[in-house]
Amino acid sequence: MRDPVIYRINRMHHHRTGDSWCIYPMYDFAHPIEDAIEGITHSLCSLEFEDHRPLYDWVIANISAPSKPRQIEFARLGINNTVMSKRKLRALVEENHVSGWDDPRMPTLCGLRRRGYTPRSVRSFIDQIGVSKVNSIVEYSFLEHCLRDDLNETAARVMCVIHPVKLVITNYPENQTETFEVENNPNRPGDGFRTVTFSRECWIEAEDFMEEPIKKYQRLYPGNEVRLKSAYIVKCTGCAKDENGNVTEVYAEYDPETRGGNTPDGRKVRGTIHWVDAENYVDAEVRLYDNLFTVPDPDAQEGSFLDYLNPKSLEILTDCKAEKSLASAAAPQSFQFMRLGYFCVDNKDSSPEHLVFNRSVSLKDGFKKKG
Repeated sequence: MRDPVIYRINRMHHHRTGDSWCIYPMYDFAHPIEDAIEGITHSLCSLEFEDHRPLYDWVIANISAPSKPRQIEFARLGINNTVMSKRKLRALVEENHVSGWDDPRMPTLCGLRRRGYTPRSVRSFIDQIGVSKVNSIVEYSFLEHCLRDDLNETAARVMCVIHPVKLVITNYPENQTETFEVENNPNRPGDGFRTVTFSRECWIEAEDFMEEPIKKYQRLYPGNEVRLKSAYIVKCTGCAKDENGNVTEVYAEYDPETRGGNTPDGRKVRGTIHWVDAENYVDAEVRLYDNLFTVPDPDAQEGSFLDYLNPKSLEILTDCKAEKSLASAAAPQSFQFMRLGYFCVDNKDSSPEHLVFNRSVSLKDGFKKKG
């Protein structure tokens, strides 16, 4: 049986002397002695320790501890549009630029977990970027790519409207409700189906209606047909507005022959939109996260790195409408909100009485593989 391999990952210890930072000298002796006493086999260090390896090896060779650990140096992980220094992350927390060490914008394990990053996605990210002796910066979009790959296979598809406006289907019978079976995940047939209800009034995204459509707009506008996902084909007939000109309701008529979204006469309907039954839904808060900094490398800019904080890194939406099946959702569950992205239940603020979802990553993949 092979001897177990026990690793220690070390970081530089410092103390403050005037306006400069220096290595605490006794640490050069304590580090190898502690490793040997604790049975460490490989001591993994960042590149700052490389010049100290001769002393490390000398101490190991001249003490009586039975363990003979090796020191190996590697470059620190750098990711763009964020900072990785503990000192700078601490400043973000203590100066209330973020809500804490587990803020979903933070590059900490607890922050990534709260954002919805799965263990498999993080391991995939690390496996693919590898370990290097050269300092480099990894694109944040590649980290997102790894999460998107994982959740595409595992996350259930559900419907949630984050900027709701009411759709009234004027020729649908009042007080009537019917149900549809919707596939949970097309990539995993074994996940089965769930039931969603449908009635005369639904919630749709405000951006899915335009009174005067722009070129190539294929969603709802007067005279145009769209498919309500898994339900019916509807044709827009108009809208109602408030005194400020804001659309408050969209009107449409449905084709009862198109149940399930099919067109028996073979006509083509280009647009498909998601919806939520206005008679059977659950309210939710949705938090949309973006990069914490506006520049790829905040450390390389003039002035303080805090000058480059992204004021739009968090948007909180409090009037979202989710399908009723999400009423029992709990952390760490993740879902694909159809057409919107991947979202997880917040592991700190969410409760059955007040559902909170964090956007983990959008559907669009910003990372392009080379070659």
